[in-house]
Amino acid sequence: MADHWIWWILATMLIGAELMSGTFYLVAVGIAFAIGGVAAWLGASTPLQLLVAGVLAVAGASVAHLWRRRHGEPPRQPGLDIGQSVRVRTWHADGTARVDYRGTQWDGVPESAQTPRNNTMYIVATRGSTLVLGASPP
Repeated sequence: MADHWIWWILATMLIGAELMSGTFYLVAVGIAFAIGGVAAWLGASTPLQLLVAGVLAVAGASVAHLWRRRHGEPPRQPGLDIGQSVRVRTWHADGTARVDYRGTQWDGVPESAQTPRNNTMYIVATRGSTLVLGASPP
């Protein structure tokens, strides 16, 4: 198989993997590999192909990093659990609760020390796999 096809196949794989990550870093490297394939197609030596692809990959990843820093992260969407009601199975002496939610039992903590301990509570946030509970929907 000709060198340029190897470069182009690798570029396609990287750009395809980028569709799952959404950060643009692999797109930059994939484009650099595609240009490395163009260099191979034009008859460049293997070291020159590697140099072209390497320099462009570093430059492209740097540009993607700067763009990401400048534009920031997209705003986080609230979790789908927020606002859902849960049935409290038991309240423990330390203030935590065991609740029934989505067909299984979860640990829950009250939103604040002043939150009333009801039998039905509402999810106001999550901390890992622990549900933060409020007395009324958020």
